[in-house]
Amino acid sequence: MGGDLKHILDFLKDAKNLDFAGCRESMVARRVTNRFARVKCNSYTAYLLYLKEHPDELDFLVDSLTINVSHFFRDSLTFEYIAQKVLPEIIQYQTRKSDTSLRIWSAGCAMGEEPYSIAILLNEYLKKEKKEFDIRIFATDIDEKILEKAKKARFSADSMANVKYSIVKKYFNSENEIFQLIPEIRNLVSFSYYDMLDNNHYAPPESIFGGFDMAFCRNILIYFDTAHQDMIFDKLYRSLSAHGYLVLGEAEIPSAKYQGHFARVNECCHIYRKR
Repeated sequence: MGGDLKHILDFLKDAKNLDFAGCRESMVARRVTNRFARVKCNSYTAYLLYLKEHPDELDFLVDSLTINVSHFFRDSLTFEYIAQKVLPEIIQYQTRKSDTSLRIWSAGCAMGEEPYSIAILLNEYLKKEKKEFDIRIFATDIDEKILEKAKKARFSADSMANVKYSIVKKYFNSENEIFQLIPEIRNLVSFSYYDMLDNNHYAPPESIFGGFDMAFCRNILIYFDTAHQDMIFDKLYRSLSAHGYLVLGEAEIPSAKYQGHFARVNECCHIYRKR
């Protein structure tokens, strides 16, 4: 990274314990430039001084550097395949082991649309099959402000664009174009802070040991260089159970070092099974 930009990221790391050094420099530079233009600074140096004098700006910078745009059932084909193929296989595998627990991780969960979508899918499938399972969905992000919003489970109409009407009526209460998710689904998801570049934990500390039957890490890896992608894939691999599934974004595949660690399960979605 350029020296002036690196000074800003170093300051952000010291202040917020967030390390963006592994992100693609062009993306970071563009978003930092957008922020300092908003506060009428004309250089990285001036913006660094502004950050030191206005601590609140650090939160706005974090918001800008993290990806908080999502909606329910994003990449609908992926969710359809999970509902039709992946969930039945996981449930059958767990049943053969006489294990009625399910553990799922949603990394980079933003406002919570992804983990709540997973919770709805699971609830629909288990009710249809008349099965009782102990569901634990761990949703993590590095933006603590967005995590607080996710816990409230209140969404705008934009987030609901891909949701079937029957699902909206069943799982949401709406008022003035705000959609409130019902407690039955909200209670299946646990939100916590976790940095995918954390050197001390290979899985979210709240999950204790990982052991996930499925992990979602979508549209995160594309922002990191190869070395940091390898670090993230190591965490994902170690945190998955023996037959766990990994769900990536449409533009993402395992890094060269980890391609042998995951087998793609179909040609239409970026869903992989741990080898």
